[in-house]
Amino acid sequence: MKKIAVIPARYAASRFPGKLLKPLGDKTVIAHTYLATLHTGLFDEVLVATDSDDIKTEIEHYGGSVYMSGVLHESGSDRIAEAIKNRDVDVIVNVQGDTPFVNGVSLKKLVDLFLDEPVQIGSLMEIIKDDISLNDPNVVKVSVDNQMNSLLFSRSVIPYPRNTDEKITHYKHIGVYAFRKEILLRFTKWPVTPLENAEKIECLRFLENGIQLKMALTESMGIDINSPEDLQRAQALL
Repeated sequence: MKKIAVIPARYAASRFPGKLLKPLGDKTVIAHTYLATLHTGLFDEVLVATDSDDIKTEIEHYGGSVYMSGVLHESGSDRIAEAIKNRDVDVIVNVQGDTPFVNGVSLKKLVDLFLDEPVQIGSLMEIIKDDISLNDPNVVKVSVDNQMNSLLFSRSVIPYPRNTDEKITHYKHIGVYAFRKEILLRFTKWPVTPLENAEKIECLRFLENGIQLKMALTESMGIDINSPEDLQRAQALL
């Protein structure tokens, strides 16, 4: 398989604009994410897809490849699809730009899902171990079947523990996806779906079109940067 990682890097994030260029230690958030992905050695190419000249300059400072995408995209997957549609590639891994602690162990679990030919889309999850995260709408939850296929993603608590005698493991969705090229290009032709629009979780578009995601369980990949408070926590972790 020819594998590439694409990092969608939109400057004007709605919750924390400009977060990718905020300093985290001696580098910016996007530089940490790019270099961590590159240093896994898993990919034939690592590409940053952005609408920002400043992000382009930042990545090129580290010798990275940049694709300047259109500004108006509904999701990071749409931005990635534009970047790869004319590239010779089998599997595309979407590494979110705000995941500076992404690591090779987790990404290899994701890539290895595609050794199973029927798998079209894969993603990562981790066990939720505290009630704060479980009830935080910024933490996307995922429920899976016994074959590790996704059943539903939500910002709400799923499954809801109506029967407290049933011991349920709750999972946090880690926003790192992988796609076969054809299914990603199909995704861009589907309209935004009701659940996706309500929850603002793009992978719900796949579920609403009848396509499950194969999930891989991994350990925590640190902190996603969704707010100034997350950036402070990430600084402490770094």
